Amino acid sequence: MYEDILKQYWGYDHFRGIQKDIIESIGNGRDTLGLMPTGGGKSITFQVPAMSMEGTCIVITPLIALMKDQVNHLRQLGIKATAIYTGLTRQEILISLDNCILGDYKFLYVSPERLTTELFLTKIRHMRISFITVDEAHCISQWGYDFRPSYLKIADIRKEIPHAPVLALTATATPSVVKDIQEKLEFKEENVFKMSFARENLSYIVRQTEDKTQEMEHILSSMQGSAIVYVRNRKATKEISQLLNSHGFVSTFYHAGLSNIEKDVRQKAWQNDEIRIMVATNAFGMGIDKPDVRLVIHLQIPDSPEAYFQEAGRGGRDGLRAFAVLLYHRGDRTKLLKHIPEEYPDKDYIRDIYEHLAYYYQMAMGDGFQVTKEFNLEEFCIRFKHHPVQTHSALKILSQTGLLEYTEEQENSSRLIFSVRRDDLYRRELDEIKENLIQAILRCYGGVFADFVYIEEELLMHVTKYSRQQVYENLVALSRLGIIQYIPRKRTPYITWLQKRIEKERIYFSPSIYDERKKQLEMRIKAMIDYAESNNTCRSTMLLRYFGEKADKKCGCCDVCLAEKKKDRASSQIQDTCQIILDRLKDQGFHSLEELMEGLPKDSVILTLQILVQEEVIEQTGNYFQLKK
Repeated sequence: MYEDILKQYWGYDHFRGIQKDIIESIGNGRDTLGLMPTGGGKSITFQVPAMSMEGTCIVITPLIALMKDQVNHLRQLGIKATAIYTGLTRQEILISLDNCILGDYKFLYVSPERLTTELFLTKIRHMRISFITVDEAHCISQWGYDFRPSYLKIADIRKEIPHAPVLALTATATPSVVKDIQEKLEFKEENVFKMSFARENLSYIVRQTEDKTQEMEHILSSMQGSAIVYVRNRKATKEISQLLNSHGFVSTFYHAGLSNIEKDVRQKAWQNDEIRIMVATNAFGMGIDKPDVRLVIHLQIPDSPEAYFQEAGRGGRDGLRAFAVLLYHRGDRTKLLKHIPEEYPDKDYIRDIYEHLAYYYQMAMGDGFQVTKEFNLEEFCIRFKHHPVQTHSALKILSQTGLLEYTEEQENSSRLIFSVRRDDLYRRELDEIKENLIQAILRCYGGVFADFVYIEEELLMHVTKYSRQQVYENLVALSRLGIIQYIPRKRTPYITWLQKRIEKERIYFSPSIYDERKKQLEMRIKAMIDYAESNNTCRSTMLLRYFGEKADKKCGCCDVCLAEKKKDRASSQIQDTCQIILDRLKDQGFHSLEELMEGLPKDSVILTLQILVQEEVIEQTGNYFQLKK
């Protein structure tokens, strides 16, 4: 049955790895945790069983871009799916939830922040839910590298739908996180399926270098094939891409600040091998399924083995040899350690941020409960003379106290729905631009009469040959005429006050929110520094041990293993050379260097003679040698 669904919708004949084990487990109604490294095919493990069951599968994920991509992909396959997340209008949310109650929708994607709203809880009681999927499940664990307090709400909705089992999925989790995920999600029994984290075809390399860009260019010149270069910030993506292009490479850049159509164009050009190198932040990679990436370079070191493992793992998904290269400079240690006070600023500083937020919104003591406001980080920092990085971290920590909710910058694409029926549409007398625009919308997008759909003004510009201003103004005009509802694209963070404003002195940071989390970050950074600076332990072994997996053997292909092999070969060669030289010196008297080198590698002979002289086995006079008497 499951294979038939897989073949019908996704075109595959067989499942991979532990996919079928996970599918059968959740299909039998068991709470299930699946650990599948990047490229393991996580989405199949919940999409296939959901198609075999009655009702709607709730998919909880913090990745809004991935949420939109998967909804669009499922719709292209003829599968009804929808999504709700912060930034949608109340009407959009109502339409999506009502569709799940009445419209036989198979998938409802939800950001964790929406789970316990009164509207969601009211509607979910009228839905038939098959099971709950929790993607990026490590986010629920306070021991995980990307803890998000909103994930703790998931256990609450289980009380509303106690019959629905939970499928938790993650690509990276240490043993303590695996245990914590199951406890926080209130698993009825422990039930874990785990793929090995070992990647036999992936060579992990660390290059110590004083000039990272020069080393990067050398590596890219020495190797063929598709590549990703990871950096830590948006500005660097553009700068490094421009540098590579000026030196004859073909590259582009990618980060979360690009428009959807820019992302899509660049991603497709890279996937189609029109562009060889993608320079990107960690925003690039989720849902990317390019099997033939031969090289992943980290120009700047990530702050955790989890992040590094995920990003490096995007190389070599086709099973052929690929290389994950970390470029390391002695200054990187200082930069990583500096990240700790940036991520966990002083507690009094965080309290000041809370108070300044109240001033920013003119929030009186005791006010603010359930108030949501748009938030301009740059403006806030300028007004109150704060540093953006520490302010961002302080807001995340305040979110964990339960006082407020900080929804980070997210891109809400433009979207629209027709307010009139198709028949009524053709009775309207409209000017040429509006008529052409409507025809372009109908050609480019389906389902626009039933649900809000995401649109790209750039695509409509391309189809109609109108300017951006013309497209925008006429979409607004059609909205005013009551023909469509048009919500332009917006990118903004939000602050929601979950409790009434209190005095800053009353803010309490529990150990699990601050001290223990800070300690965990210090441990992850130390593990990353140890990984980068070690030169005597197999790289793969270090990563496997970090994730609690026993390493039965060395990988044989990382830089440490290759150096050992080279050393062993050199040692063996010296032993052979030593025996030959001693045999030649058995004849009494001195022998010249040229005589001893005959038929042997020069470097090996010189090194061997140096060792024998130091050990006083032979004696040297100028370029002549004899056995020591």
